[in-house]
Amino acid sequence: QVQLVESGGGLVQAGGSLRLSCAASGRTLGDYAMGWFRQAPGKEREFVAGASWSGGSTYYADSVKGRFTISRENAKNTVYLQMNSLKPEDTGVYYCALTFGSYWSRYDYDYWGEGTQVTVSS
Repeated sequence: QVQLVESGGGLVQAGGSLRLSCAASGRTLGDYAMGWFRQAPGKEREFVAGASWSGGSTYYADSVKGRFTISRENAKNTVYLQMNSLKPEDTGVYYCALTFGSYWSRYDYDYWGEGTQVTVSS
């Protein structure tokens, strides 16, 4: 099994920044992609960003391009999501996810963290 633990959520004013972290443990042998999803109340879960094993290939949702950056530190089995220029519509629960499949496919992610709340006030 794989365990994912997120941290770094919180309350921030519009225009501010937050950095989320997610540490993976357990059966993480082999190349795996990691990503971030978010879910706002009453809305479907949105695929926000994904990164390949090396971190050299990335995916971003249009809604976050130019503002969010996903990165990895494989020596620590950790993925980060740097979020800048935050907007109230970025509010939601952010979930870390892992896949041994494609980093760009939202349907391939099959290991999930518990989520961390991000609230952006206007």
